Amino acid sequence: MMAQGKKAPHVAAVHDLSGMGRCSLAIVLPVLSAMGCWCSALPTAYLSASTIFPPTDKFVFRDLTGEMEGSAGHWEELGVRFDALYSGFVGSERQIGVLGDLLRRFRGKDTLVMVDPVMGDWGKPYRTYTPAMCRAMKSLAAMADVITPNFTEAAILLDEPYEHVPRGEAGIREWLERLSGEGRRSVIITGVHPAQDRVGAACFDRERGEFSMTAVHEAPAQFPGTGDLFSTVTLGGLLTGRSLKEAAALAVDFVGACARYTLELGTPVEEGVQFETLLGRLTPGRE
Repeated sequence: MMAQGKKAPHVAAVHDLSGMGRCSLAIVLPVLSAMGCWCSALPTAYLSASTIFPPTDKFVFRDLTGEMEGSAGHWEELGVRFDALYSGFVGSERQIGVLGDLLRRFRGKDTLVMVDPVMGDWGKPYRTYTPAMCRAMKSLAAMADVITPNFTEAAILLDEPYEHVPRGEAGIREWLERLSGEGRRSVIITGVHPAQDRVGAACFDRERGEFSMTAVHEAPAQFPGTGDLFSTVTLGGLLTGRSLKEAAALAVDFVGACARYTLELGTPVEEGVQFETLLGRLTPGRE
């Protein structure tokens, strides 16, 4: 007799793919699988390696906008249904339009839409991001049920100078409320420092109308791909029955554990965090 259980939540993951480096789809696919989700990938671009690998101007890049449009059309013909639509890095303003169309075509009554508005870090937009792309990303974020910006991206979405990033709890709550669109969407701001040597995330849960904050001891290193890892674990947590607060706490703890483990191993920072050995912590029934 076959074991009885729940059907795996089906996720459409619209992210780039790097051949070398732990980021984007190289994180999304194994993490969601470990958390009991079925993930269908829609790559926005192919890069030979994440752009942090030196020399940073030598990577191979292929724009996959045409393939995105064709794949979405094929999926529609197949009649597929998704429990979640999840987007990350996009390579052009046109791709943001394609992604918005995909959300409209595949969003069902109970489909969860998570937009990670990957636009920049450390106070500056990425060099591939134009002002027009930033404006288009604001429109895309407005379509989401959950957004997961860092402080740089939150500032861009709110048209605020990075110098105005709030440090205290009251200011962070205000930004969360503004980003929520008067409570229409849940918001998680990453890279929050509630105390010295601690880092985590601040959340607004639209379903419960509550604010929360979670943090762990900050590792003395900045690893690429940790934003992708955080958002992916959070999504997996939401799809497996956790509240936003619980899902964000799980993600903060897991990213922190991966960072500490990677520092112990001493592997190159540009390779990202060594999450593979720790995936068992995310498997349902093994937390």
